[in-house]
Amino acid sequence: MNFGMLGAAVVMGIAAIGSAIGIGIAGQGAIGAWKRCYVNNKPAPFILTVFAGAPLTQTIYGFLLMNSMKDKIIAGALDSGFALGLGFACGLAMCFSAIAQGKAGAAGSDALGETGKGFSQYIMVVGLCETVALFAMVFGMIQ
Repeated sequence: MNFGMLGAAVVMGIAAIGSAIGIGIAGQGAIGAWKRCYVNNKPAPFILTVFAGAPLTQTIYGFLLMNSMKDKIIAGALDSGFALGLGFACGLAMCFSAIAQGKAGAAGSDALGETGKGFSQYIMVVGLCETVALFAMVFGMIQ
């Protein structure tokens, strides 16, 4: 068994778990904001879908890093033990980035649904959470 390949697989799986959790959190915020809009006979902003779907990108980053790692492991350019550790570390970084992004997205949905203002500020915070996953992917690829 090549433990390096296990590391390549877990980076994608752990990142996807984080995406699922983050989407669930952000989705709850969006649904709650829409409900409040409906109760108050206000238009429900479709743009809240952006907040709900934002954590999905961590799955893509995990997939990209998995493929990069797999190719390097096959070529013998990446030690198996290091690849296993890298997979867990980067996967967890992406996972927690997605969860934090989901929480920020839920708060953004709540605020935008209530006030109808501030989308650019709220999406900026969501983007900051995203940056952690991007760094984990890029730094994992350049090892």
